[in-house]
Amino acid sequence: MRITELITKETIIINLTSKNKKEVIEELASKLNKAGKLKDKEDYIKEIWKRERKSSTGIGNGIAIPHAKTVAVKEPSIAFGYSKEGIEYNSLDGEKAHLFFMIAASEKANEEHLETLSKLSTFLMDKQFIRNIESAKEKNEIISIIDSKEKEKDEKTENKNRGKDTILAVTACPTGIAHTYMAADALSNTAKNMGIEIKVETNGSTGIKNKLTEEEIKNAKTIIVAADKKVEMSRFNNKKVIQVPVAKAIKSPKELINNAIKGEGNTYIYEGELNKFTSNKKERTGFYKHLMNGVSNMLPFVVGGGILIAISFLFGIHSSEPKDPSFNAFAKLLNDIGGGNAFYLMIPVLAGFIGMSVADRPGFAPAMVGGLIAYTEKAGFLGGLIAGFLGGYTVILLKKVFSKLPDSLEGLKPVLLYPLFGIFITGAIMFYFIVSPCKSLNTFLVSWLGSMGTTNKVLLGLILGGMMAIDMGGPINKAAYTFGIAMISSGKYGPHAAIMAGGMVPPLGIALATTFFRNKFTKQEKDSGKVCYIMGLSFITEGAIPFAAADPIRVIPSCVVGSAVAGALSMIFNIGLPAPHGGLFVIPVVEGSSIMYLISIIIGSIITAILLGILKKPLNQKIDGNYEKIDNNYKKVDNNC
Repeated sequence: MRITELITKETIIINLTSKNKKEVIEELASKLNKAGKLKDKEDYIKEIWKRERKSSTGIGNGIAIPHAKTVAVKEPSIAFGYSKEGIEYNSLDGEKAHLFFMIAASEKANEEHLETLSKLSTFLMDKQFIRNIESAKEKNEIISIIDSKEKEKDEKTENKNRGKDTILAVTACPTGIAHTYMAADALSNTAKNMGIEIKVETNGSTGIKNKLTEEEIKNAKTIIVAADKKVEMSRFNNKKVIQVPVAKAIKSPKELINNAIKGEGNTYIYEGELNKFTSNKKERTGFYKHLMNGVSNMLPFVVGGGILIAISFLFGIHSSEPKDPSFNAFAKLLNDIGGGNAFYLMIPVLAGFIGMSVADRPGFAPAMVGGLIAYTEKAGFLGGLIAGFLGGYTVILLKKVFSKLPDSLEGLKPVLLYPLFGIFITGAIMFYFIVSPCKSLNTFLVSWLGSMGTTNKVLLGLILGGMMAIDMGGPINKAAYTFGIAMISSGKYGPHAAIMAGGMVPPLGIALATTFFRNKFTKQEKDSGKVCYIMGLSFITEGAIPFAAADPIRVIPSCVVGSAVAGALSMIFNIGLPAPHGGLFVIPVVEGSSIMYLISIIIGSIITAILLGILKKPLNQKIDGNYEKIDNNYKKVDNNC
């Protein structure tokens, strides 16, 4: 907001008639009142005198700034008056005051209004500005002088800050392993190439790194939030926020940075547990985002617990059972920690964080209790999913129901009313309506998988493996992965073996392609290909994303075919995988032949690499209108060689 929006011709007096302090306050207040800026002139004048009794607002050098912030003000405004002879105002320097700026701030004046009002005070330190005001003969001339001064200051500020503004960003993906850091690198590298400073906070699996400070957020024009899971948003209250999926930062970092520089985005308003944008666009929510918040927080329990169980199997598949001849005390310890405790918490944690994503913190307890009911009553993974959404939306309903309660009971809602009624309603619905159908469905799925013939198993492996490569960490990939975990919890390990094989193929296939078809990739891609070996062996499908984003028409189909073949072969070889994650490190504990499982993954990876080698063109050839020319300074291959 500009000062000239607060001081207008209707609030300017070129020649004050007042002879003393009391009269000038009355004259200026009357001018504001006549202009329709005050609700109650007398109450406003009382507040002005209350301020004057603390210390005189005659700051010296011929200037006085009487001011008040009160409910008596209808609209923030400034009245200006000039007295050539000067008026005794009890100024701090004992001299008469000639220039009077009466500031009227409403009780609900926002930060922008207050900053605008304070900006005027800095102008009054400029002697040339004061001389210009004193020499003005017309109201329009005074407004023009103020406007010119404001434009001059804005231009200086812009020039001073140009090239020094730091773009702020936050990245977060459900698993916090790959997308989070790829998005951060894409934004950082692009900003560097553009000559722009950027700071990116990553919300990864190991916690928050490079955390944005309060001061940085305060000074930022716009903040980029590229996240597919819940991140701390309350700190961005009243700031411009560009909120996009994490994949957007990987694919279009330059577009996001340019938008941030322009100050685009919606002003984010944090209202306790309810958040919204001033543009009336709600924060991106929905089934996938809530689900991924649950999955991302559940994964440490799944991975840690699952691998501990898998290691216990190295001592024998029944080595944790005291009555079995192969019993081993250490194997039992591993199984008790992994299966008896980590896996015990898996479904409750999934449900709890889904509920928290839906209804903020009050949704956590009802959803987690619902998830525990699902686990103990054998409603399985599906029951946990339902419990998460049920607990969250139950609290949303309770918020509406209790919204009419007196303000004095506001503090009781999160500590008493929401947990009490939320847990009861969620638990009752789970016991009476959810548990039985989910239990029946789980029984059916286990029976169906057990009765599958070879052809059907191959088809299932083909589909699950291919799903892992379609969006490489997106909704389809996570749907397949979630299904695999559900099958593990039901004692069926075959589907997840196909899923992990399919998930390892894309980065491994691309890594092989960059090694054996080097003329098809840039130097940067070949360097990234080396990293893909590690990511593929670690079952991090997201390692293939930069290649898929750069050339989706060729890369995605190649990866899907290779992954589908790997998944199908895993089923043909009757491989079972009791560990939900781990890649190469858990292959020794698969049910069936570890060698044949490796062969399945290798064959799928080779197929992907060969398809890429065939489909991609050499860099010095045109590819869909976009190509990279080989520099003329490169050494040419001698035709005689």
